[in-house]
Amino acid sequence: MPSSRSIWRGTDAQFGQPIVTIRARSFETKVFQDEVRSGVAELSHYLVLGAAHRTVRFSRTDIFFMKNNRSTRIFYGWWIVVAAFLNLFFAVGIIFYGFPVFYPAFVESLGFARAQVTQGFLLGFLIVGLPFGFVAGWLIDRIGSRWIILAGAGLIGVSLFLMGFMTRFWEYELLCVAEVLGYVLAGPIANQVLIAQWFRIQRGRAMGFAYLGLGFGGVVSPLLVSRLMRAFGWRHALETIGLLIPLVLCPVGILLTRSTPAEIGLLPDGDSKNDLADDKVTTSAAISSGVAAAARTANFWLILAGSTLVVGAIGAVIQHFILFLRDQGTSSIAASRFSTALLASSLGGRILVGYLADRFSKKDVMALFYLLIGLTIPILYLSHQPAATWFFALAFGFAMGADYMLIPLVTAECFGTAAMGKILALIIMGYSLGQWAAPWMAGRIFDRYHSYDLAWKILAGAGLLGAAAIYKVSAGVQKR
Repeated sequence: MPSSRSIWRGTDAQFGQPIVTIRARSFETKVFQDEVRSGVAELSHYLVLGAAHRTVRFSRTDIFFMKNNRSTRIFYGWWIVVAAFLNLFFAVGIIFYGFPVFYPAFVESLGFARAQVTQGFLLGFLIVGLPFGFVAGWLIDRIGSRWIILAGAGLIGVSLFLMGFMTRFWEYELLCVAEVLGYVLAGPIANQVLIAQWFRIQRGRAMGFAYLGLGFGGVVSPLLVSRLMRAFGWRHALETIGLLIPLVLCPVGILLTRSTPAEIGLLPDGDSKNDLADDKVTTSAAISSGVAAAARTANFWLILAGSTLVVGAIGAVIQHFILFLRDQGTSSIAASRFSTALLASSLGGRILVGYLADRFSKKDVMALFYLLIGLTIPILYLSHQPAATWFFALAFGFAMGADYMLIPLVTAECFGTAAMGKILALIIMGYSLGQWAAPWMAGRIFDRYHSYDLAWKILAGAGLLGAAAIYKVSAGVQKR
């Protein structure tokens, strides 16, 4: 008995053009292949979108999403921005900016050295971050960001929850490895590719709004963690956050997130024209050649070097800022306030960066903000003066607005989005080495000299060198 719904291809007898024939229950319709490529053929029970040499079927849920987008002025991509905002808020903002609030408790309660509290994440990056970062990029290019983010959110939640029961350093290291794996899957790589797939013209603005989630996570998390620790102790605080992250991100990933606009019959930016030929990936060979070609360019290595140096400097300052202020005689509450002010200031930087990136050269905007990072770090030598500490927090935080979000924009400008998952995985794994190694290095310097002075000099120099590297990038031109 023939199927009640079927799709096949052929050639129209009258015009000789390729067609797609669609039969659904009691009726049959034919659509010219060119029409299918440029639009959507909508039937009563399902919808078919043709793209190049493939046909994609949509579920009733996806048809609802597409019809809903057609009936309103809000492009569904902005809901994707909301999802990315929440992903970055919980999976990056709370983990990266809130977790250092636990460090004094680890030092006092478990007897960890300062190098040890950051060593767990460095070890996790070296063991699973590098290899799984490449795997994550490969998977994102094939199955999309959605399921990768969901898996990462679960890993982060489980590892944080179990940290509430740890008593030994090896347990901390093991759980840090699991947490880093979750961070790699649910963090910057997947969300940057997600936004890049949904936006082209407004990519800078969309990335800026999404990365506000990271900034808000940084603003909220120090105060949230501090309050939870005072109310319930550091162990129960870890358990609470570990439960909260998957409870929020899993429903968001299942109900809201879609990896590409094609999944619900849309195009990037809500455009009605199928002008994405330069971004399409038709074969795995095309992906591989794109990555290989990118790795042979000067731009790739300049972006990698610049982002590694500056993200490392930012990571070291953030991870040790509260410990540094405590050494200066600042109370834990006041130190949390300075940290919150720094991260709140980054929100203004992220908003401004997003608009500037859509109006000026992305690599020049990135170089300017990276230069500000290097110039503001020496202000820490004046931290015994409260006014200087406030100025540092506001200036450094504002410059942090370009920390991660401009990297995918400059990368897409130089190499396109066809193999962006793999290219970004390479770059992100590179700068993640700086992100976790630099805090460990600063901790080792303090453990040896009982001072951060040498660390601040090295990090300021790294910021200046990183800015110079990004400035040398030739946007849109790949030099062999």
